[in-house]
Order: sequence, then C-alpha cells, then structure tokens
Amino acid sequence: MSKKSRKSAITDEEDGLQSFRHIPGWLEWVLVFAAAIAASLLIRTYVVEFYEIPSGSMLETIQEGDRVIGEKLSYRVSEPKAGDIITFEDPVSSGTTLIKRVIATGGQTVDLIDGSVYVDGEKLDESYTLGKQSLPLDEQAAGVTISYPYTVPEGYLWVMGDNRTNSLDSRYFGAIPISSVSSRVIWTYWPLSSWGGF
Repeated sequence: MSKKSRKSAITDEEDGLQSFRHIPGWLEWVLVFAAAIAASLLIRTYVVEFYEIPSGSMLETIQEGDRVIGEKLSYRVSEPKAGDIITFEDPVSSGTTLIKRVIATGGQTVDLIDGSVYVDGEKLDESYTLGKQSLPLDEQAAGVTISYPYTVPEGYLWVMGDNRTNSLDSRYFGAIPISSVSSRVIWTYWPLSSWGGF
C-alpha cells in the first residue's frame, strides 16, 4: 500500500472515531444506563435472583429477614434433587414465591411416622430440623387430600420447611410440579453474620 493510501486509510479511521466521540455526553449516559438495566434483567431472568426471607419456615438453616441468592443455571441441565433448597411458585397463592427443602422426587414414597420423615421406607437423618417433629398438617384448607404413605408423581417434588412446626409445605398443599421451581438457593449474603453457602 502506498504512503498516500495508508494516510487516507488512517484519516478515514480517525474520522470514524471522531464521529463516535461526538455522541452527546447525555446520550452516552442514557446508552450506558440502558445497557446496565438490560444486563441486570438478563442476569436476574437467566442466571441469579435475590430474595429476602419473609418468614421463619426454614429456621434454623435460614433466618427470617436473611437475603439469599438463588441460581438458575443448574436446573436448565438437571432436575432438583433431595436436599436442595429451592424457590418455587406458591401453589396456593399465585404470584408468591416460597422457599423449602426438597425431601423426595418423582416416584419416591414419603411417610410420616412418629414425627419422623421416611422416604422409600428409610428414616431420614434431618439434623437441620433440630429435632422438631414432622407431623401431618390439615391439607383440607388447601383443597387437597394427602394420605400417607404418599408416592410423589413423576415430574413433581415433595418439599418441606426445616422448621417443621411452623411451615406450610407439601404436607399442606401436596407435591409441587418441577416446572414451578425458579432457582436453587446457594448462599446467604446478608446479614454478614449469616454469610455462607448451603
């Protein structure tokens, strides 16, 4: 390329950069702000969500008022498993998100015997309940009928709060569809005294 051609190409490039730099400052801020909002919405829709815990149904694992992170990626390639703490749409109150622990998955049988939970005939070791009894609840108020032993339908989950004496869960509204699950709770980020993963 001749010196003249190179000089022309450089001048054209500089002209292009100059024209970009001449975007008004206010418009640059608008574009940056719009991009930040779009990125935030994409992250919250597809990657993580932040929740504040409104009740004590997951005590002592999660405290009332704690703020937690729910990640959304793992359930795009796998299904929830027993022990996962999940968020899901309340089957009784539309538009409300609940947080509970998965106890059993599709095809497994749940039983409540003498205040303990059995899955497929095996008593669960649930230290996170701090010895609180797991008793049947009056599910009639939720409009469902549950008899034990209960076999979880395929595509559904049996969920329970860790605070067994103060949790409306699958004992109340039955098994929940996997399709209603929105995230897997992985971390408490506030307050700092509760900082940590599950």
